[in-house]
Amino acid sequence: MNRFEGKNVLITGASAGIGQATAVRFVAEGATVFGLARNVEGLKETSTLVEDPGRFAFHLVDLADDDAIIEGVHAAAERLDGRIDVVCNIAGVTLKTPIDDLDMDRVRAITQINFFGPMRLISAALPHVPTGGGSSVINVSSVSATQAVPSMGAYAGSKAALVSLSLTLAIELAPRRIRVVAISPSGVKTQMMWQIWEQVKDYPGDWYSRLLHPWGQEHSGDAADMAGFIAFAASDEASYWNGSEIRLDGGARASF
Repeated sequence: MNRFEGKNVLITGASAGIGQATAVRFVAEGATVFGLARNVEGLKETSTLVEDPGRFAFHLVDLADDDAIIEGVHAAAERLDGRIDVVCNIAGVTLKTPIDDLDMDRVRAITQINFFGPMRLISAALPHVPTGGGSSVINVSSVSATQAVPSMGAYAGSKAALVSLSLTLAIELAPRRIRVVAISPSGVKTQMMWQIWEQVKDYPGDWYSRLLHPWGQEHSGDAADMAGFIAFAASDEASYWNGSEIRLDGGARASF
């Protein structure tokens, strides 16, 4: 499929996990991709994984730094001839923030990267996003936005805010015919997911086992599965999908 032939895509978190797999998927479908991340070695690795390295460029950006975000978007716009058809906010961070031992610096860091950063990036990118249909913003949230994740309140709150922002921007940008959707994964086999698991696996009860695929942890989705769905969400095939969140958990919630 070449659903994105001639299209330009901006992706955060393009150095690993879902972001890296999404960059690979978009290039395979004909897009030119500009990746943002703070891990230069991971970005270099992505450039070796894409089908056509000439259609992948990158810039180092820490989403905790507003000025760096704006600089990264400017670099993307320059490389992509001033046009960004698809914006994918995939980068994120997860850390425990138990309410009985609250570290507000950690709360602020999580919220900056998971919510303020994506909002700033969308704002900076919008002048370069074509209007009139065919453009989209894809925000990768988490199932934690709509279910309890004990000891991870800041992460859950930041992801809930990202979903809420997506719904609001879908209406705000409707006159420009720019779609905005949220995708909320769970149990994906990525380094970030295993980091979450290591932090919460000893929490009393079975809260976190409920995030796992009902066929067993070994059948959890991988980054490529998520990338395929993100590509669909950004494509013209999903042109009627706007202003809503979809949960990608392999059926985990159905087993609650």
